[in-house]
Amino acid sequence: MKNKIYLLLALITIFACKTEPKVNKETTLPFFNSAEFTPEWISETSISYRNIHTIPDFEFINQNGEKVTESTYKDKIYVADFFFTTCPGICPRLAKNMGKLQEAFKDDEEVLLLSHSVTPEQDSVPVLKAYAKENNVDSKKWNLVTGNKNEIYDIARKSYFADEDFVKTQDESAFIHTENFILIDKKGRIRGVYNGTLAIETERILRHIQLLKKED
Repeated sequence: MKNKIYLLLALITIFACKTEPKVNKETTLPFFNSAEFTPEWISETSISYRNIHTIPDFEFINQNGEKVTESTYKDKIYVADFFFTTCPGICPRLAKNMGKLQEAFKDDEEVLLLSHSVTPEQDSVPVLKAYAKENNVDSKKWNLVTGNKNEIYDIARKSYFADEDFVKTQDESAFIHTENFILIDKKGRIRGVYNGTLAIETERILRHIQLLKKED
């Protein structure tokens, strides 16, 4: 009887291995479903595919005083980050590298950029407008957004997993300051996380966006 059970388990294991969908990791970007940023390669035929983490609905105001929502980015590949206009440290480098992405995809309607202010009480529309002019922001390609602070912090931490300190402390009152660039696919799913202050990481994003453009 035991031998039959072992044989049955062996057959189940072999069958499962044979039917487990394979993903080419060389040509396919992983998904990121948690703040740990553990890469997961998930086939479209996998049961897990329908439960992949996605960015939820949002509504903010950009540098032109226009409403920006998830619909603005529907069926678009985009790179998101978090900044503030008076930041003297990493933000100028983030803006510089976002500018490189803007230039690389200036004629590509499939690719957009999205920068959220983490000091929205200071970064009003006129302030963002001035910052956009300073950094040669093309408003058709790149939105700098302000809005309700709680909503911005909530989406940063729970949707983009952009606040590393919050993962450790769970302190909702803490200030968000992150160098992350987050790559989002056309279905609103996280496909890459990068150090936005580094030119070499910006080059990596460029390559990864080209991979995403080949997906359906």
